[in-house]
Amino acid sequence: MEILKILEQLDRIERLVRTHKNVLNFEEASEYTGISQSYLYKLTAKGEIPFSKPRGKMIFFSKEKLDEWLLSNQRKSRDQVKTEALNYAFRNKKKF
Repeated sequence: MEILKILEQLDRIERLVRTHKNVLNFEEASEYTGISQSYLYKLTAKGEIPFSKPRGKMIFFSKEKLDEWLLSNQRKSRDQVKTEALNYAFRNKKKF
């Protein structure tokens, strides 16, 4: 039992260390984003995700660019849409 606890703690420590890196390798990027390696490979092959291939072999990812990519195409909440619609209606109200 003690060995299992130590291994779990070691795994958590490794994850914490990875989150402080600015450049991630393919495996780390997969773990960081929660995207399976096969799907991540498809995204890189299609050029749908930002990555670097400095020597034409290994793939690296900028953590900052991954964050931007993950947060792209944001959707507004219903409350935000409702507020914007009301503001628009009041601003563009025609006077009779």
